[in-house]
Amino acid sequence: MDDLEPIAPDEALALYIDHRRREVAKSTLRSHKSRLGHFVRWCEHEKEITNLNELTGRLLHEFRLWRRSHDGEIKPVTEKTQMDTLRVFIRFLETVDAVKPDLSEKVLSPDLDADENVRDDRLTPEQAEAILTHLGKYEYASRAHVVLTLQWHTMLRRGAVRTLDLSDYHPDDQSLEIRHRPETDTPIKNKMVGERFVALSSEVCALLDDWIDNQRPDVVDEFGREPLIATPHGRMHATTPTTIVYNWSRPCRIGLQCPLNRDPEECEAAEYVHASKCPESVSSHAVRRGAITHHLSSDVPVEVVSARANVNPDTLDKHYDRRDEKTKMEQRRKYLNNI
Repeated sequence: MDDLEPIAPDEALALYIDHRRREVAKSTLRSHKSRLGHFVRWCEHEKEITNLNELTGRLLHEFRLWRRSHDGEIKPVTEKTQMDTLRVFIRFLETVDAVKPDLSEKVLSPDLDADENVRDDRLTPEQAEAILTHLGKYEYASRAHVVLTLQWHTMLRRGAVRTLDLSDYHPDDQSLEIRHRPETDTPIKNKMVGERFVALSSEVCALLDDWIDNQRPDVVDEFGREPLIATPHGRMHATTPTTIVYNWSRPCRIGLQCPLNRDPEECEAAEYVHASKCPESVSSHAVRRGAITHHLSSDVPVEVVSARANVNPDTLDKHYDRRDEKTKMEQRRKYLNNI
């Protein structure tokens, strides 16, 4: 303890975030800050720990048990993600003499079976069709209509949708150009490796043309660029695509009966700002996962989906492909029958 330098939990988190700022994407940084925020809250309010020099293996285990059940029981995969991030955080604190040496080795994380380490929430083709049909009828060429259409038909990550400029849309070639431009606040997940052209259908191009001609605000962002999916204030915020998906994936939002028989007049999740609380709503990533599964189920080759969605085949198979094994077999059969 004599060799350690005192540090408060919130100060340690700020130091860690600043240290990782140049190493990871902004989305990863936000995720780490959110996960470790639970640990800081536990230190300050549950244990009244004001100096992380006091941390022990037993206290770290107590946090694990608290995190597992305090805000409602979390899934094993969520617990593993939380504890793995905590281990990285503690390992960093070891390097700056804030905690005891080798304390990170005492951060326990659950071992998961292969099927436990994947998430299965996704937008189904039926849900996507219902949402896009409703938007096409009542909110045609709106910002929400364009964002959801692009995410479903191109399998783009939400960050890639945000990066697009007017000049990245090539109507004559019916394509979008995905580019990594971190110097003007629009990085993409896989950086230069993620740069590519994405083909568009005539229907998607017609929608983009109508958005640009009739709905898109004529604005530039703070760097003088013209965002394709603009807001009256410039480029949309990084979380806007997710907010849009949460909002429009609620059944009541598109005029469907609530599966839980809730009254929209009394349901908190029926309010736009609380859309994510709806058990039936899904995240932006669930749209991407559902779109990838839909493309694979429609006999689009894995190599094509991998290149279009910018995800390597192994990751695609483990985290995105939700086809059952019998469906995969029947699809393979079509290629083998004539051999």
